[in-house]
Amino acid sequence: MITHYLERMATFGAIQAIVEADQVTTYAGLLAKVKEWQGRLTEAGLRPGEVVALEATHSPDACAAMLALISAGAICVPMTGLPDAKRSEFEDVAQVERIARVDQADGGATFERTGRAADHQLYDSLREGGTAGLVLFSSGTTGRSKAALLDFDRVLARYPDRRRSQRTLSFLNLDHIGGINTLLHTLSQGGTIVTVPRRTPDLVFQAVEKNGIEVLPTTPTFLTMTLISGAHHRYNTGSLRLITYGTEPMPEQTLRQLGRELPNVRLKQTYGLSELGILSTKSKSDDSLWVRLGGPDFDYKVVDGVLWIKSKMAMLGYLNAPAPFDEAGYFNTQDAVEVEGEYLRILGRTSELINVAGEKVYPNEVESVLLEIDNIADATVVGRANPVTGMVVKAIIRPVRPENERALRRRVIEFCNARLEPYKVPAVVEISEAAQHSDRFKKLRRAS
Repeated sequence: MITHYLERMATFGAIQAIVEADQVTTYAGLLAKVKEWQGRLTEAGLRPGEVVALEATHSPDACAAMLALISAGAICVPMTGLPDAKRSEFEDVAQVERIARVDQADGGATFERTGRAADHQLYDSLREGGTAGLVLFSSGTTGRSKAALLDFDRVLARYPDRRRSQRTLSFLNLDHIGGINTLLHTLSQGGTIVTVPRRTPDLVFQAVEKNGIEVLPTTPTFLTMTLISGAHHRYNTGSLRLITYGTEPMPEQTLRQLGRELPNVRLKQTYGLSELGILSTKSKSDDSLWVRLGGPDFDYKVVDGVLWIKSKMAMLGYLNAPAPFDEAGYFNTQDAVEVEGEYLRILGRTSELINVAGEKVYPNEVESVLLEIDNIADATVVGRANPVTGMVVKAIIRPVRPENERALRRRVIEFCNARLEPYKVPAVVEISEAAQHSDRFKKLRRAS
């Protein structure tokens, strides 16, 4: 699969492949970097089936290094900007045998042997089949990160030989299934990937204007930040045709406001997991949170309100946890859903459910209401233990501008009382200036 993929890239020749900091790398230039990395790997004595951590941010050399590792039959573990303790944990879990580091300044490389032996039985299944692998770690925002192992041939199989080239901003990094999907899909179509040094609303929309970005894949949290910042009004968004959003439920308030303020941009909900890949979706409409899952490579079912998916791209398993597949091969996503005909509405993870005296509260519903309140920049809802009801709703809010905290709490309670059932109204309102999202721009939720 990787040989065919690289051959297809070669047909795009002088077309722009990656734009980074005003530096353009064509497809021919990117493939030259892949060849250079293949030489480095051969010189280093890399053997097929070795587990290699790739420490790099999104760049032409990082992309070339990943493609070279896959073409060499390695099992690639992309890592980006991790604290030392988390990096060490990931290396232990993945049984990393070598570390490849990409110098962001000059594209140079260093290789280091770790002294580990990767003997996990799931690795053996890849080696016996002679295929490359990919290890992706979950965000771990509500617990220990899980390491999913994927067969890279299966990953590549979802990118068919058809041409629909677009200029796409790379939002998520290569250690995330969304970032991997953006890279492989764009390069398979002869499109152009544009990177940004930091993911702030102004830098992202500045890149939209400067580079004629057509597709912006991002997250609901980032889009909420964008609306508060007004960055989409400070730059020309005339080239933008599509904004996709995923990784977490979208607040209805954010979706409605986006539709009003960017009326010429199509809004599409995506759905994917590291364990299953990115699935084909179709939103009911731009202003709807109902989505249809479809495509020949997967099937789904809903059991007791929870979504189970069977995918040809599914992981082989976790390296550090049991894999929640049933006997028929369906994976328990732990996403609670509502069903309306052929459409689903993602309510949120079952682990995030707040049980108030037997009544279910999904954080996203309350957060959407909170975001309608004047002077609320961001809101995160979690459960808080309570001796009477088991749990109550706790809201952590970040104001746009300074306001008397007592007055702000009173306004929040009054607004929620008028819009929500009593058990959904926050019993605790905490005001905080701290960021409420991870470095993947996904809500951080921890019950208290």
